[in-house]
Amino acid sequence: MKSVNRICLMMILCCVCCINIAQAAVNPKPFVIPELKEWKGNEGKFIPTEQTRIVYPKGNSELQRIARMLADDCNTLFNHTPQIVEGKGKKGDLILSLKKDKSLGQEGYAIRVTDRIELTAPKAIGVYWGTRTLLQIAEQNKEDLALPKGEIRDYPDYAMRGFMIDCGRKFIPMSYLRDYVKIMAYYKMNTLQIHLNDNGFKQYFEQDWNKTYAAFRLESDTYPGLTARDGFYTKKEFIDLQKLAEECFVEIIPEIDAPAHTLAFSHYKPEIGSKEYGMDHLDLFNPETYKFMDGLFKEYLEGEEPVFRGPRVHIGTDEYSNKDKKVVEKFREFTDHYIRYVEGFGKQACVWGALTHAKGETPVKAENVIMSAWYNGYAEPKEMVKQGYKLISIPDGFLYIVPAAGYYYDYLNTEELYNSWTPAQVGKAVFEEKDPAILGGMFAVWNDHVGNGISTKDIHHRTFPALQTLAVKMWTGTATSLPYNEFNRMRETLSEAPGVNQMGRIGNAPGLVYEQANVAPKSRTPHREIGYGYRVTFDVEGAAETPGTELFRSPDAVFYLSDPIRGMLGFARDGYLNTFSYNIQPGQRLNIGIEGDNKATRLFINGKLVEELNIQQRFFDKEGKTKMNYVRTLVFPLEQAGEFKSKISNLKVYKK
Repeated sequence: MKSVNRICLMMILCCVCCINIAQAAVNPKPFVIPELKEWKGNEGKFIPTEQTRIVYPKGNSELQRIARMLADDCNTLFNHTPQIVEGKGKKGDLILSLKKDKSLGQEGYAIRVTDRIELTAPKAIGVYWGTRTLLQIAEQNKEDLALPKGEIRDYPDYAMRGFMIDCGRKFIPMSYLRDYVKIMAYYKMNTLQIHLNDNGFKQYFEQDWNKTYAAFRLESDTYPGLTARDGFYTKKEFIDLQKLAEECFVEIIPEIDAPAHTLAFSHYKPEIGSKEYGMDHLDLFNPETYKFMDGLFKEYLEGEEPVFRGPRVHIGTDEYSNKDKKVVEKFREFTDHYIRYVEGFGKQACVWGALTHAKGETPVKAENVIMSAWYNGYAEPKEMVKQGYKLISIPDGFLYIVPAAGYYYDYLNTEELYNSWTPAQVGKAVFEEKDPAILGGMFAVWNDHVGNGISTKDIHHRTFPALQTLAVKMWTGTATSLPYNEFNRMRETLSEAPGVNQMGRIGNAPGLVYEQANVAPKSRTPHREIGYGYRVTFDVEGAAETPGTELFRSPDAVFYLSDPIRGMLGFARDGYLNTFSYNIQPGQRLNIGIEGDNKATRLFINGKLVEELNIQQRFFDKEGKTKMNYVRTLVFPLEQAGEFKSKISNLKVYKK
């Protein structure tokens, strides 16, 4: 009996071992952002070779275009451009095709990895998203670009997955917006809202509306002189941005915000500004206001090839006073007028939620109107749904970044968002997951504090981890399987997008990432810049330098051996000049070190810290109640050396 029991026990143990071995051989779900919805792992890997081709169906020009984009991205990421062929695939190929599958919806796709890769989707957009998945998997295995064998089925919970950027209070260069389109596409985010006009707060400008900063960022022929002089987009640039976005299946939603946030308009035409509520509000009772706004929208909406190309336009409409019943009714009339006005040009209107705050009798069109639900005190989400609005979930208490302001978020709480939030949660209003009234979600950057020293690099340092996190929550919803700490570690293994490196990454590991024995004037390095968490050191034998002598520059910044004003070591970026209280004397031999992170830039002389340019508080009144944080950070430029007379040697760049 005992021997029988031993035999049974051995058989059970043998079965368990076999099961464990089989399970160990099955590939686990690949890490991708956003996380894959369905994965069925098999054994083994598919390793692309020089003979691996990208194959698309005969006569399908859209899949041919996607194949070309994928080949270009492979070249950018992996220094190899696969051959693109039309027709039928074979073993070793990557095969793209369209295939009906109702369960995948409009944007879903399926991938089957065996001795070939078969990527299918009901629509071309799904095929494109599938190529992003393949690239992300491959770039985590750069030695052989191996893809685990198995089957993927992937589809989003929410149709609109977006980001809104305030370009009104801070000019955001077109090059950055173009990069951001590529980043969004890489993470299957499909909506970029561009806030084109806004103004600072007058308490920072001597309480004088005439001195308060305001900007409208688009070239205008209808109103010459309206366009901001310190940074704007030509019509052609803005059209080209939208064309790029369309190629990547990203929609640009342009926003002209009115009737508040409109100081740029009243600076141009003072008679339309409100004397009662402030010149950053339009006078809703002045007929000239409507003539002006009609003309402005018309300029960008009319014609067969309008400047605003996409299906949607955001008309603003938030944060106007509700103290006077007559004003409330006029605000509602204004909102209804511009909803219908943009619809007259064939566009769907988007508005900021304000109609609980502006509750009244005047009807405002709700059918086929999208409302950005940002604060429930201004627009109670469930009431807005009852009225007929479709919502974009953009709750300020979760998703508003206001850099260095001291309110809302400087950096979003990505851990809380990853663990607890989906677009179904609009502040304290919680809907059922995938409620058809919730179209999706967005997060936002508001550059409220004009002149606070924040750079586009600082903005990106805040937005990129937020985008990676929210890409998961808007696509995958509640179906995440990785713990946050694991996700947060793994997300750093992915690039921003093929050909995009706004973070200034050099290498993957901490330590020395670049060195050069001698730096000749006007020479170039292979790196554009190094991002936060760096230390750059070099030896210098000083010579008499003229003010404005550069050590290095990139398209985003300049580091000076002799700044243009005082002849000190210093740097400029985004229109801000910051200088150390140190200059190099002729004949001096020194080791200079510059260390930078997202809080400060530090100067070391011969290994000793001599000065830190950190976040500085600036006061705008005698009582110290009106203050602003001024940021003095630097992503260090490396692209091109200046025309200096000093001898520069032993350049070393460290990633900390």
